[in-house]
Amino acid sequence: MSKRKDHLKALFGGGPLPGEAPPQRADADPGPAPAEPAPETKSATPPRSASGAVKAMGLSLDTMSREIDEARAIKESLAKGERVVEIAPDLIDPSPVRDRLSGEETGNEDFEALVASMRDNGQQVPVLVRPHPEKPERYQVAYGHRRVRAAARLNQPVMAVVRRLADEELVLAQGKENSERRNLSFIERAFFAQALIRYGFDRGVAQRALSVHKADITRLLAVAGAVPGRIAAAIGPAPKAGRERWMALAELLKREAAEVIAEDEITSEGFRQLSSDQRFNRVFERVSRRQAARTERQTPRQIADGKGRVLAHLRTGRRPKLEFDEAAWPGLADYIAERLPELATRFEKERNVKK
Repeated sequence: MSKRKDHLKALFGGGPLPGEAPPQRADADPGPAPAEPAPETKSATPPRSASGAVKAMGLSLDTMSREIDEARAIKESLAKGERVVEIAPDLIDPSPVRDRLSGEETGNEDFEALVASMRDNGQQVPVLVRPHPEKPERYQVAYGHRRVRAAARLNQPVMAVVRRLADEELVLAQGKENSERRNLSFIERAFFAQALIRYGFDRGVAQRALSVHKADITRLLAVAGAVPGRIAAAIGPAPKAGRERWMALAELLKREAAEVIAEDEITSEGFRQLSSDQRFNRVFERVSRRQAARTERQTPRQIADGKGRVLAHLRTGRRPKLEFDEAAWPGLADYIAERLPELATRFEKERNVKK
């Protein structure tokens, strides 16, 4: 808690942020020279593996580090003469380019943690907004969407820095925050890239907003183009799915039948009660099973004689196909064709006996 207070004190009181050296007077006594380090000794106690508490502390430190970076950025804004003001959350509209798939009000654990933190500690870092270009006395958020929604949930004003931004400056600031916080999943980045292009920005702006290379933006746009938006929205961000699995699902969904199966799954009972990663797994498994069955049908089965010589290949499915190698068995196909009526009669008799 004291760390958070130190951040705010430094932010609004002019003191140093964590990691910044405090100002030193020119006539200050430098103090005694540092003592020689004690000789290193080896402990007899064997190293212990990290406990859950240590891992949790690591996550907290990572979050704190991001907050320090954000606080430093806001401090730089204040140094330029910009002020932090309080704005009612209902006067702030989202960015014109959406970068998230899920609404935070649907049980998102991270969002609930943010609400709890703001309830207990207040809003630690201001958001960045611009005057709305079309609606007087309203604003659009560049970054800090989740903090605005959390403030609305808590019915408290939003601390914000107001800056006049062109459209390109807004989305670059929005993308920069997402990149630095690393809290957009692969599929959200893909649809953010698509939204930027559809809004009218060129690929260069999309690359800069997402901090990716040309090949990466091509890959992101390809996935967003192959995964229907309604399916992606139903699944949600699925942060554990990762790039490779989303790309695999995108490839599977290029087939109309696979898309129909995915649509059936996302409307099935209980689907919305699953976590986003579980929803991805459900869709991926169902579509993959269909593809596996299709591949199996496409693989021909060899028919061999008692000596192991291949006589023909049989492809199963709605329209089975029997293929003969005329070079290896000349005349065999005609021979089978002539006797096919007789074989069909025998087949029918044997099937009736079994019934």
